Amino acid sequence: MKAIIQDIYGTADVLKFADIDEPVPGENQVKIRVRAAGVDMGVWHLMTGEPYLVRAVGYGLRKPSVPIRGRDVAGVVESVGAKVTQFKPGDEVFGTCEGSFAEFAVARQDRIAPKPAELSFEEAAAAPISGVTALQALRDIAGVQAGQSVLVIGAAGGVGSYAVQLAKALGAHVTGVCSTGKVELVRSLGADDVLDYTRTDVTDGSRQFDVIIDTAGNRPLSALRRTLVPRGTVVLVGGEGGGKLFGLMGRILRAGLLNPFVAQRLRPFVSTEGQQHLQALSKFLADGSVRPAIDRTFALAEAAEAIRYIHAGKARGKVVVTV
Repeated sequence: MKAIIQDIYGTADVLKFADIDEPVPGENQVKIRVRAAGVDMGVWHLMTGEPYLVRAVGYGLRKPSVPIRGRDVAGVVESVGAKVTQFKPGDEVFGTCEGSFAEFAVARQDRIAPKPAELSFEEAAAAPISGVTALQALRDIAGVQAGQSVLVIGAAGGVGSYAVQLAKALGAHVTGVCSTGKVELVRSLGADDVLDYTRTDVTDGSRQFDVIIDTAGNRPLSALRRTLVPRGTVVLVGGEGGGKLFGLMGRILRAGLLNPFVAQRLRPFVSTEGQQHLQALSKFLADGSVRPAIDRTFALAEAAEAIRYIHAGKARGKVVVTV
């Protein structure tokens, strides 16, 4: 089968479009004929091995332990392992796995769910990681309630584009922050207010919000706290920067150390993957209150270019590789 593989860590130049053996599902796994695979900054981090903490948590110290890139997946079940009871060949599914930039991939049965019939494979592939992350940040960590004010920093990004829509679906008044060229996208997602960060400093203290979802990671905690009501919640969702060794871990550690001593809730957050989260997200996708915002699609052979596009910050919403 064709796949995007790498033997060493590095830029997108290390990726190769090659023929490799098809994967064989384990007893609790499903083999998927991949139709589409989402692209996000997580793919870039696993490709480069940066921050180096990525290597230490199981992805390979000297070279990638999983040579095939890609994690978001949508496709059709090809075969199932001996202990798989929830899926059968022919089922359309979406979820997460290791190595979705390929014609076939294997996924644990508890990491996939039935694909919402209302979504194309491309739309479904854009949803698992970013959509679930946004849902958990808003619902489980921040506990967003109807009538609250929510600020989404990085509202045009993968997680941000879902956070705007999900916050609206939960009944919040949503303000999105993005760059000039992405204002119309964020407005089309349903944001009540859209702020261009090149023209307006949202953290100048003139506005305060019940909840802040920060997907950018480039504002100090002091600025975020100034923008939060006295007992509000800020959820730190990823972001870039912070150096090659630990990335944003310093900022996350500071938030954790400060949190017990302030009335505001400062919550670093890493999402968890599982079928129940996909099923919860599917309800919003199926009723149309949330739709994946796809900027561009790339063919499988062009996956390296898709990653470059994401890393350059050009994407408005999600980017998808089609197979």
